[in-house]
Amino acid sequence: MQLYVVPVPSERKQKLTNGERFITESLKKHEVAILHATERRMTLEYSLFVDLRQHLAGQAALLQRLAAAVAQLDTLAALAEVAVLYNYVRPSVHAGTGISVRQGRHPVVERRLTGFVPNDVSLDHAGQQLLILTGPNMAGKSTYLRQVVLIALLAQMGSFVPAAEATIGLVDRIFTRVGAVDDIAAGRSTFLVEMTETAHILHNATAQSLIILDEIGKGTSTFEGLSIAWAVALYIVRRLGARGLFATHFHELTALEALVTGIKNFHMAVRETPEGVVFLRQLVPGGTSKSYGLHVARLAGLPAEILTEASRVLLYLERQDTQLARLTPPPVNGTRPPVAAPAMTALAQQLVGLDICQITPLQALALLHHLQQQARPLVGNGEVSA
Repeated sequence: MQLYVVPVPSERKQKLTNGERFITESLKKHEVAILHATERRMTLEYSLFVDLRQHLAGQAALLQRLAAAVAQLDTLAALAEVAVLYNYVRPSVHAGTGISVRQGRHPVVERRLTGFVPNDVSLDHAGQQLLILTGPNMAGKSTYLRQVVLIALLAQMGSFVPAAEATIGLVDRIFTRVGAVDDIAAGRSTFLVEMTETAHILHNATAQSLIILDEIGKGTSTFEGLSIAWAVALYIVRRLGARGLFATHFHELTALEALVTGIKNFHMAVRETPEGVVFLRQLVPGGTSKSYGLHVARLAGLPAEILTEASRVLLYLERQDTQLARLTPPPVNGTRPPVAAPAMTALAQQLVGLDICQITPLQALALLHHLQQQARPLVGNGEVSA
């Protein structure tokens, strides 16, 4: 057992099972210094901070100008670096309204996907003021809309743009109605949110504005949605005189090209093969009447039974004599002309002239059998004879 000599003078501090603890006056001073060191450090740090703050406050204006200059320099350097790395070009910005882009690209999507397909865009008040963009789901319509907006925005802020060549007219504001979700807390449905955003655009846009609309009217019934989309397109061209792009699955809107000067139809091209549909991501003139929703549903993994049943129903509906496809489009001025009722078929004439209150069950059964025999050839041909 090793013994230690207790320093003198010392003071007993604690008695343990196998020993005792002593403390001297010098150790007491060190203990106090250690315990209060953190508090003194924080007090000293805050005092130095206050002094520095007061000194810098006198130079606030200079520091703010310096920060703004550094931020601007950082932004310009970043834009220059992107332009060099990704082959951007210097746009020609003018005071007119025309927007012409050759081989434009989406600055974000092209970095994430290989083999990005560039597309042209031409907007002016002379011939192509509003583009009606149709085509399949996943064909690239929304990407195309966004790339046009981003190119216009980059040009307005003084940046090079992702294109082979670009001439951009001044744009006072850019309005977009792309995507919508409901606002449950405020009691607003998805369609109400969509209409609210559309109303804001139509109330605030000018002839110098650029408007991007994606799927207006899809949140309500087909006829009401189509009617709203039709009227919105006319309002943009006739009342606002703004430039814009309108992506839609309402293929009936393509009829506007023949009725209104300034509206042109374009669509995203696809190639149909025995194995399925190939999306070419290429913008071509003209409208289209197919959305290939079943193909997209197959890609999403819907059960084969559902796809088979959906194909059968789609074929049945396409064979029907849908009045919407046969109506003459309403004129853009004046009231809509009356549309003649379709000729009544022989089957319809028999049914209309039938007095169901005077017929017996046996006669009804015989008549039903007779009508069924008349209808069989018509169903097989997929058409109705007058």
